[in-house]
Amino acid sequence: MSSQKYASLRYTAMRFVLLIASFAVVWVLCWAGLIPLGVGDSNLFWMVLLALVISAPLSWVLLRKQRDAMAEQVAERVDRTKARLTTSAGQED
Repeated sequence: MSSQKYASLRYTAMRFVLLIASFAVVWVLCWAGLIPLGVGDSNLFWMVLLALVISAPLSWVLLRKQRDAMAEQVAERVDRTKARLTTSAGQED
C-alpha cells in the first residue's frame, strides 16, 4: 500500500521531470542550430510546444508502471467514496 500511497504525486513529478528534460534537449538543439528557432518572438513558445510534443509519447512509454499505479490509487478512492455514499444513502432511508 505504501508504494501506491503517493502514486499520483510520483507520476506527476516524473511527467514534469520528463518535460523539463525534453525542453533541455530542444533548447540545446535550437542553440546548436539543428532545429529552427521559430518566427520572430515565438522562440520560447516554440520550444515549450515542441518539448510537450516530445515528452507526451515518451511518458506514455516510459511511465506506464507509474500510470498504472496511479490508476489503481484513483480507482480505490472512487470505490471507497461510492461505498460511503451508498452507506450514507442507506442510513437516510
